Amino acid sequence: MITTIAWRNIWRNKTRSLVIMTSVALGLWAGAFIAALYWGMGQERMRIAIENEIAHLQIHAPDFTLEFARIPAIHNATQLTAQVAAMKEVKAVSARAIAMGMLATATGSAGIQINGIEPNAEAATSQLKSKLTEGTYFESKKTNTALIGAKLAKKLKLKLNSKVVLTFQDKEDNLVSAAFRIEGIYQSYNTALDERNIYVPITTLNNLLGLQQQAHEIAILLHSDELTPVVKATLAAQNQDLKVQDWKEISPETGLILSTMGQASMVFVVIILLALAFGIINTMLMAVLERTREIGVLMALGMNKLKLFAMILTETFMLVMVGCPFGLLLAWGVIQLLSEKGIDLTNIAGQTMQDFGFSNVIYPGLPANQYLQIVILVVITAIVSAFFPAIRALRLKPVEAIRG
Repeated sequence: MITTIAWRNIWRNKTRSLVIMTSVALGLWAGAFIAALYWGMGQERMRIAIENEIAHLQIHAPDFTLEFARIPAIHNATQLTAQVAAMKEVKAVSARAIAMGMLATATGSAGIQINGIEPNAEAATSQLKSKLTEGTYFESKKTNTALIGAKLAKKLKLKLNSKVVLTFQDKEDNLVSAAFRIEGIYQSYNTALDERNIYVPITTLNNLLGLQQQAHEIAILLHSDELTPVVKATLAAQNQDLKVQDWKEISPETGLILSTMGQASMVFVVIILLALAFGIINTMLMAVLERTREIGVLMALGMNKLKLFAMILTETFMLVMVGCPFGLLLAWGVIQLLSEKGIDLTNIAGQTMQDFGFSNVIYPGLPANQYLQIVILVVITAIVSAFFPAIRALRLKPVEAIRG
Protein backbone atom coordinates (compact mmCIF):
# COMPACT_ATOMS: atom_id res chain seq x y z
CA MET A 1 0.00 0.00 0.00
CA ILE A 2 2.80 2.42 0.91
CA THR A 3 4.47 1.84 -2.44
CA THR A 4 1.23 2.49 -4.33
CA ILE A 5 0.48 5.68 -2.39
CA ALA A 6 4.07 6.90 -2.81
CA TRP A 7 3.98 6.30 -6.58
CA ARG A 8 0.71 8.18 -6.94
CA ASN A 9 1.98 11.04 -4.82
CA ILE A 10 4.96 11.46 -7.12
CA TRP A 11 2.79 12.22 -10.15
CA ARG A 12 0.34 14.50 -8.38
CA ASN A 13 2.75 17.35 -8.95
CA LYS A 14 4.59 16.43 -12.12
CA THR A 15 6.64 19.61 -12.26
CA ARG A 16 8.11 19.14 -8.79
CA SER A 17 8.80 15.47 -9.43
CA LEU A 18 10.51 16.24 -12.74
CA VAL A 19 12.67 18.86 -10.98
CA ILE A 20 13.93 16.25 -8.51
CA MET A 21 14.47 13.65 -11.26
CA THR A 22 16.38 16.17 -13.34
CA SER A 23 18.46 17.20 -10.33
CA VAL A 24 19.34 13.57 -9.65
CA ALA A 25 20.22 12.94 -13.30
CA LEU A 26 22.39 16.07 -13.52
CA GLY A 27 24.00 15.36 -10.16
CA LEU A 28 24.93 11.86 -11.23
CA TRP A 29 26.20 13.11 -14.59
CA ALA A 30 28.29 15.87 -12.98
CA GLY A 31 29.74 13.53 -10.36
CA ALA A 32 30.62 10.88 -12.94
CA PHE A 33 32.10 13.44 -15.34
CA ILE A 34 34.32 15.04 -12.68
CA ALA A 35 35.50 11.61 -11.54
CA ALA A 36 36.16 10.62 -15.17
CA LEU A 37 38.09 13.83 -15.82
CA TYR A 38 40.42 13.29 -12.87
CA TRP A 39 40.73 9.58 -13.60
CA GLY A 40 41.68 10.39 -17.18
CA MET A 41 44.30 12.92 -16.05
CA GLY A 42 45.80 10.38 -13.66
CA GLN A 43 45.87 7.61 -16.27
CA GLU A 44 47.40 9.95 -18.85
CA ARG A 45 50.14 10.96 -16.42
CA MET A 46 50.84 7.30 -15.64
CA ARG A 47 50.95 6.47 -19.36
CA ILE A 48 53.35 9.31 -20.06
CA ALA A 49 55.59 8.31 -17.15
CA ILE A 50 55.73 4.69 -18.30
CA GLU A 51 55.80 5.02 -22.09
CA ASN A 52 57.84 8.22 -22.40
CA GLU A 53 60.01 8.53 -19.32
CA ILE A 54 60.86 5.57 -17.08
CA ALA A 55 59.21 2.44 -18.59
CA HIS A 56 57.60 -0.26 -16.43
CA LEU A 57 60.84 -1.55 -14.92
CA GLN A 58 64.45 -0.49 -14.60
CA ILE A 59 67.55 -2.48 -13.65
CA HIS A 60 70.53 -0.83 -11.97
CA ALA A 61 73.61 -1.70 -9.98
CA PRO A 62 72.80 -2.15 -6.24
CA ASP A 63 74.36 1.19 -5.25
CA PHE A 64 73.01 3.11 -8.25
CA THR A 65 72.29 6.79 -7.68
CA LEU A 66 72.24 9.89 -9.87
CA GLU A 67 73.60 12.01 -7.04
CA PHE A 68 77.23 11.07 -7.69
CA ALA A 69 79.35 12.22 -10.62
CA ARG A 70 80.52 8.62 -11.22
CA ILE A 71 77.57 6.25 -11.46
CA PRO A 72 78.00 2.50 -10.80
CA ALA A 73 77.54 0.40 -13.95
CA ILE A 74 75.97 -2.96 -14.84
CA HIS A 75 78.90 -5.07 -16.10
CA ASN A 76 76.93 -7.72 -18.02
CA ALA A 77 74.57 -5.20 -19.60
CA THR A 78 74.71 -6.58 -23.17
CA GLN A 79 73.97 -10.15 -22.08
CA LEU A 80 71.27 -9.04 -19.64
CA THR A 81 69.58 -6.82 -22.24
CA ALA A 82 69.39 -9.74 -24.67
CA GLN A 83 68.01 -11.99 -21.91
CA VAL A 84 65.30 -9.48 -21.04
CA ALA A 85 64.39 -8.85 -24.70
CA ALA A 86 63.74 -12.59 -25.13
CA MET A 87 60.97 -12.58 -22.49
CA LYS A 88 57.50 -12.79 -24.03
CA GLU A 89 56.12 -10.18 -21.61
CA VAL A 90 58.62 -7.56 -22.78
CA LYS A 91 57.64 -5.13 -25.53
CA ALA A 92 60.92 -3.21 -25.70
CA VAL A 93 64.16 -2.87 -23.75
CA SER A 94 66.87 -0.23 -23.85
CA ALA A 95 70.30 -0.13 -22.22
CA ARG A 96 71.47 3.35 -21.24
CA ALA A 97 74.77 4.84 -20.19
CA ILE A 98 74.39 7.88 -17.95
CA ALA A 99 76.70 10.70 -16.95
CA MET A 100 75.98 13.79 -14.88
CA GLY A 101 77.79 16.83 -16.18
CA MET A 102 77.75 20.31 -17.68
CA LEU A 103 76.75 21.53 -21.10
CA ALA A 104 78.57 24.67 -22.22
CA THR A 105 77.99 26.92 -25.22
CA ALA A 106 79.00 30.40 -26.26
CA THR A 107 75.79 31.71 -24.71
CA GLY A 108 75.86 29.94 -21.35
CA SER A 109 75.95 26.62 -19.52
CA ALA A 110 73.64 24.25 -17.67
CA GLY A 111 73.81 21.16 -15.50
CA ILE A 112 72.49 18.17 -17.44
CA GLN A 113 72.06 14.41 -17.50
CA ILE A 114 73.80 12.86 -20.51
CA ASN A 115 72.06 9.72 -21.72
CA GLY A 116 73.93 7.32 -23.98
CA ILE A 117 71.40 5.28 -25.95
CA GLU A 118 71.07 2.75 -28.74
CA PRO A 119 68.78 4.77 -31.07
CA ASN A 120 66.44 2.01 -32.28
CA ALA A 121 66.01 0.43 -28.85
CA GLU A 122 65.35 3.79 -27.21
CA ALA A 123 62.84 4.77 -29.89
CA ALA A 124 60.84 1.63 -29.09
CA THR A 125 61.14 2.02 -25.31
CA SER A 126 60.52 5.74 -24.73
CA GLN A 127 59.23 6.90 -28.14
CA LEU A 128 62.12 9.38 -28.26
CA LYS A 129 62.12 9.47 -32.06
CA SER A 130 58.43 10.48 -32.18
CA LYS A 131 59.18 13.49 -29.94
CA LEU A 132 61.55 15.01 -32.48
CA THR A 133 60.38 18.45 -33.64
CA GLU A 134 63.46 19.50 -35.62
CA GLY A 135 66.37 17.74 -37.26
CA THR A 136 67.02 14.01 -37.63
CA TYR A 137 67.19 11.06 -35.26
CA PHE A 138 70.84 9.91 -35.23
CA GLU A 139 70.95 9.56 -39.01
CA SER A 140 74.24 11.41 -39.31
CA LYS A 141 77.36 9.34 -40.01
CA LYS A 142 79.16 11.35 -37.36
CA THR A 143 79.34 9.82 -33.87
CA ASN A 144 79.48 13.08 -31.93
CA THR A 145 75.88 14.17 -32.51
CA ALA A 146 73.26 14.82 -29.85
CA LEU A 147 69.55 15.37 -29.30
CA ILE A 148 68.57 18.22 -27.01
CA GLY A 149 65.26 19.23 -25.42
CA ALA A 150 63.38 22.20 -26.87
CA LYS A 151 63.29 24.02 -23.53
CA LEU A 152 67.04 23.69 -23.02
CA ALA A 153 67.67 24.74 -26.62
CA LYS A 154 65.57 27.85 -26.10
CA LYS A 155 67.26 28.61 -22.79
CA LEU A 156 70.77 28.42 -24.27
CA LYS A 157 69.76 29.78 -27.71
CA LEU A 158 70.78 26.58 -29.50
CA LYS A 159 69.65 25.40 -32.92
CA LEU A 160 70.45 22.58 -35.31
CA ASN A 161 74.20 22.07 -35.90
CA SER A 162 75.07 24.26 -32.91
CA LYS A 163 78.24 23.15 -31.15
CA VAL A 164 78.10 22.23 -27.47
CA VAL A 165 80.79 20.99 -25.10
CA LEU A 166 79.87 18.30 -22.58
CA THR A 167 82.01 17.95 -19.46
CA PHE A 168 81.77 15.03 -17.03
CA GLN A 169 83.84 12.46 -15.11
CA ASP A 170 84.89 9.10 -16.54
CA LYS A 171 85.10 5.85 -14.57
CA GLU A 172 88.55 6.82 -13.24
CA ASP A 173 87.23 10.16 -11.96
CA ASN A 174 89.10 12.06 -14.65
CA LEU A 175 87.42 15.15 -16.07
CA VAL A 176 86.42 14.61 -19.69
CA SER A 177 85.27 17.21 -22.21
CA ALA A 178 83.90 16.47 -25.66
CA ALA A 179 82.34 18.56 -28.42
CA PHE A 180 79.01 17.54 -29.97
CA ARG A 181 76.79 18.91 -32.72
CA ILE A 182 73.04 19.26 -32.21
CA GLU A 183 71.44 16.87 -34.70
CA GLY A 184 67.89 17.08 -33.43
CA ILE A 185 65.61 18.94 -31.02
CA TYR A 186 62.87 17.04 -29.20
CA GLN A 187 59.89 18.04 -27.08
CA SER A 188 58.17 15.64 -24.68
CA TYR A 189 55.18 15.97 -22.36
CA ASN A 190 57.52 16.92 -19.50
CA THR A 191 59.38 20.17 -20.10
CA ALA A 192 61.25 19.82 -16.80
CA LEU A 193 62.93 16.66 -18.12
CA ASP A 194 63.52 18.27 -21.52
CA GLU A 195 65.50 21.01 -19.82
CA ARG A 196 68.02 18.67 -18.21
CA ASN A 197 68.33 15.64 -20.52
CA ILE A 198 70.50 15.28 -23.60
CA TYR A 199 70.89 12.11 -25.69
CA VAL A 200 74.00 10.82 -27.47
CA PRO A 201 74.96 7.41 -28.96
CA ILE A 202 75.81 4.92 -26.20
CA THR A 203 79.01 3.79 -27.94
CA THR A 204 80.30 7.37 -28.04
CA LEU A 205 79.51 8.02 -24.38
CA ASN A 206 80.93 4.66 -23.25
CA ASN A 207 84.20 5.38 -25.07
CA LEU A 208 84.46 8.72 -23.29
CA LEU A 209 83.60 7.14 -19.92
CA GLY A 210 86.12 4.34 -20.42
CA LEU A 211 83.45 1.65 -20.33
CA GLN A 212 83.18 -1.37 -22.61
CA GLN A 213 79.90 -3.24 -23.18
CA GLN A 214 78.42 -1.78 -20.02
CA ALA A 215 75.42 0.34 -19.10
CA HIS A 216 74.14 2.15 -16.05
CA GLU A 217 70.46 1.49 -16.63
CA ILE A 218 68.26 -1.01 -18.46
CA ALA A 219 64.73 0.26 -19.09
CA ILE A 220 62.03 -2.34 -19.77
CA LEU A 221 58.66 -1.61 -21.40
CA LEU A 222 56.07 -4.38 -20.99
CA HIS A 223 52.96 -5.19 -23.00
CA SER A 224 50.78 -4.37 -19.99
CA ASP A 225 51.21 -2.81 -16.56
CA GLU A 226 49.49 -5.87 -15.07
CA LEU A 227 52.60 -7.89 -15.95
CA THR A 228 54.89 -5.64 -13.90
CA PRO A 229 54.82 -7.57 -10.56
CA VAL A 230 55.44 -10.95 -12.24
CA VAL A 231 58.28 -9.77 -14.49
CA LYS A 232 59.85 -7.81 -11.64
CA ALA A 233 59.85 -10.87 -9.37
CA THR A 234 61.33 -13.04 -12.14
CA LEU A 235 64.15 -10.61 -12.95
CA ALA A 236 64.90 -9.97 -9.28
CA ALA A 237 65.23 -13.72 -8.65
CA GLN A 238 67.50 -14.16 -11.69
CA ASN A 239 69.67 -11.12 -10.92
CA GLN A 240 70.03 -10.96 -7.15
CA ASP A 241 73.21 -8.88 -7.45
CA LEU A 242 71.28 -6.10 -9.21
CA LYS A 243 68.44 -3.75 -8.23
CA VAL A 244 65.14 -4.26 -10.09
CA GLN A 245 62.56 -1.51 -9.54
CA ASP A 246 59.10 -0.87 -10.95
CA TRP A 247 57.78 2.53 -12.01
CA LYS A 248 56.11 3.16 -8.65
CA GLU A 249 59.46 2.83 -6.87
CA ILE A 250 61.36 4.84 -9.47
CA SER A 251 58.77 7.61 -9.61
CA PRO A 252 56.81 7.65 -6.33
CA GLU A 253 55.49 11.09 -7.21
CA THR A 254 53.51 9.52 -10.07
CA GLY A 255 51.78 7.18 -7.63
CA LEU A 256 51.14 10.15 -5.36
CA ILE A 257 49.59 12.07 -8.25
CA LEU A 258 47.23 9.16 -8.96
CA SER A 259 46.05 9.00 -5.35
CA THR A 260 45.77 12.79 -5.17
CA MET A 261 43.65 12.81 -8.33
CA GLY A 262 41.29 10.30 -6.73
CA GLN A 263 41.00 12.38 -3.57
CA ALA A 264 40.47 15.62 -5.51
CA SER A 265 37.72 14.08 -7.62
CA MET A 266 36.01 12.81 -4.48
CA VAL A 267 36.03 16.33 -3.01
CA PHE A 268 34.21 17.66 -6.08
CA VAL A 269 31.79 14.72 -6.06
CA VAL A 270 30.97 15.45 -2.40
CA ILE A 271 30.33 19.13 -3.23
CA ILE A 272 27.97 18.09 -6.04
CA LEU A 273 26.19 15.63 -3.75
CA LEU A 274 25.75 18.32 -1.08
CA ALA A 275 24.15 20.62 -3.64
CA LEU A 276 21.89 17.74 -4.68
CA ALA A 277 21.02 17.05 -1.04
CA PHE A 278 19.93 20.64 -0.38
CA GLY A 279 17.80 20.58 -3.52
CA ILE A 280 16.05 17.37 -2.47
CA ILE A 281 15.52 18.62 1.10
CA ASN A 282 13.96 21.84 -0.16
CA THR A 283 11.70 20.15 -2.72
CA MET A 284 10.52 17.31 -0.46
CA LEU A 285 9.94 19.72 2.42
CA MET A 286 7.70 21.81 0.16
CA ALA A 287 5.86 18.62 -0.78
CA VAL A 288 5.27 17.81 2.89
CA LEU A 289 4.09 21.33 3.71
CA GLU A 290 1.69 21.37 0.75
CA ARG A 291 0.21 18.06 1.88
CA THR A 292 -0.09 18.93 5.57
CA ARG A 293 -3.88 18.41 5.65
CA GLU A 294 -3.62 15.13 3.70
CA ILE A 295 -0.95 13.81 6.05
CA GLY A 296 -3.14 14.78 9.01
CA VAL A 297 -6.06 12.81 7.53
CA LEU A 298 -3.85 9.74 6.97
CA MET A 299 -2.64 9.90 10.56
CA ALA A 300 -6.22 10.32 11.82
CA LEU A 301 -7.28 7.25 9.82
CA GLY A 302 -4.65 5.16 11.58
CA MET A 303 -1.41 5.45 9.57
CA ASN A 304 1.34 5.14 12.14
CA LYS A 305 4.50 7.21 12.15
CA LEU A 306 6.67 4.39 10.82
CA LYS A 307 4.49 3.99 7.72
CA LEU A 308 4.38 7.75 7.20
CA PHE A 309 8.16 7.92 7.47
CA ALA A 310 8.49 5.00 5.03
CA MET A 311 6.11 6.70 2.58
CA ILE A 312 8.24 9.86 2.37
CA LEU A 313 11.44 7.84 1.95
CA THR A 314 9.79 5.62 -0.66
CA GLU A 315 8.72 8.66 -2.69
CA THR A 316 12.27 9.97 -2.67
CA PHE A 317 13.71 6.56 -3.52
CA MET A 318 11.36 6.21 -6.49
CA LEU A 319 12.23 9.67 -7.78
CA VAL A 320 15.92 8.83 -7.53
CA MET A 321 15.54 5.47 -9.26
CA VAL A 322 13.70 7.12 -12.15
CA GLY A 323 16.33 9.89 -12.48
CA CYS A 324 19.42 7.67 -12.11
CA PRO A 325 19.16 5.78 -15.44
CA PHE A 326 18.92 9.04 -17.37
CA GLY A 327 21.90 10.51 -15.52
CA LEU A 328 23.88 7.31 -15.97
CA LEU A 329 23.14 7.18 -19.69
CA LEU A 330 24.03 10.86 -20.12
CA ALA A 331 27.28 10.46 -18.19
CA TRP A 332 28.29 7.33 -20.09
CA GLY A 333 27.53 8.94 -23.46
CA VAL A 334 29.49 12.14 -22.77
CA ILE A 335 32.45 10.28 -21.26
CA GLN A 336 32.60 7.80 -24.16
CA LEU A 337 32.53 10.64 -26.69
CA LEU A 338 35.26 12.63 -24.95
CA SER A 339 37.38 9.54 -24.26
CA GLU A 340 37.84 9.22 -28.03
CA LYS A 341 38.13 12.90 -28.99
CA GLY A 342 39.79 14.17 -25.83
CA ILE A 343 39.62 17.62 -24.25
CA ASP A 344 42.33 19.93 -25.59
CA LEU A 345 43.43 22.43 -22.93
CA THR A 346 46.20 24.02 -25.00
CA ASN A 347 44.37 27.34 -25.43
CA ILE A 348 43.54 27.45 -21.72
CA ALA A 349 46.63 26.04 -20.01
CA GLY A 350 49.32 26.72 -22.61
CA GLN A 351 52.53 24.97 -21.50
CA THR A 352 51.48 24.78 -17.85
CA MET A 353 50.30 21.17 -18.10
CA GLN A 354 53.57 20.06 -19.70
CA ASP A 355 55.56 21.84 -17.00
CA PHE A 356 54.08 19.30 -14.59
CA GLY A 357 54.42 16.29 -16.88
CA PHE A 358 50.84 16.19 -18.18
CA SER A 359 49.55 16.14 -21.74
CA ASN A 360 47.50 19.13 -22.89
CA VAL A 361 44.85 16.70 -24.12
CA ILE A 362 42.82 14.86 -21.46
CA TYR A 363 40.90 11.69 -22.26
CA PRO A 364 38.20 11.19 -19.59
CA GLY A 365 37.39 7.63 -18.62
CA LEU A 366 35.78 5.77 -15.76
CA PRO A 367 35.88 2.08 -14.78
CA ALA A 368 32.49 0.35 -14.48
CA ASN A 369 32.84 -0.11 -10.72
CA GLN A 370 33.18 3.66 -10.24
CA TYR A 371 29.91 4.26 -12.10
CA LEU A 372 28.29 1.92 -9.60
CA GLN A 373 29.94 3.71 -6.66
CA ILE A 374 28.64 7.09 -7.81
CA VAL A 375 25.11 5.72 -8.30
CA ILE A 376 25.20 4.29 -4.78
CA LEU A 377 26.43 7.63 -3.39
CA VAL A 378 23.64 9.50 -5.19
CA VAL A 379 21.00 7.10 -3.87
CA ILE A 380 22.34 7.29 -0.31
CA THR A 381 22.51 11.10 -0.51
CA ALA A 382 18.91 11.29 -1.72
CA ILE A 383 17.58 8.91 0.95
CA VAL A 384 19.45 10.70 3.75
CA SER A 385 18.20 14.05 2.40
CA ALA A 386 14.63 12.80 2.72
CA PHE A 387 15.06 12.23 6.46
CA PHE A 388 14.51 15.89 7.36
CA PRO A 389 11.20 16.29 5.44
CA ALA A 390 10.06 12.89 6.77
CA ILE A 391 10.84 13.87 10.37
CA ARG A 392 9.03 17.17 9.78
CA ALA A 393 5.96 15.16 8.71
CA LEU A 394 6.17 12.97 11.83
CA ARG A 395 5.98 16.04 14.08
CA LEU A 396 2.61 17.05 12.68
CA LYS A 397 -0.37 16.61 15.00
CA PRO A 398 -3.40 15.14 13.18
CA VAL A 399 -5.96 17.67 14.46
CA GLU A 400 -3.78 20.72 13.76
CA ALA A 401 -2.75 19.30 10.39
CA ILE A 402 -6.38 18.75 9.30
CA ARG A 403 -7.28 22.28 10.31
CA GLY A 404 -4.37 23.46 8.15
